[in-house]
Amino acid sequence: MEKYNQFKQLLASLEEDAEKFYNKGNNAAGTRVRKGMQDLKNLASEIRKEVTDLKNKEK
Repeated sequence: MEKYNQFKQLLASLEEDAEKFYNKGNNAAGTRVRKGMQDLKNLASEIRKEVTDLKNKEK
């Protein structure tokens, strides 16, 4: 559950930069959004693996 909470915090932290990029055209904010999205992708993969491992451990 800890990684899931990290995922939610990371997503929330990107909101301001996403707004700056999409609404104000701030390219530096766009770069931060892209990096954050890559971090989210990696964290999501870790969460998927963890869930699969826990699910298979129950069997």
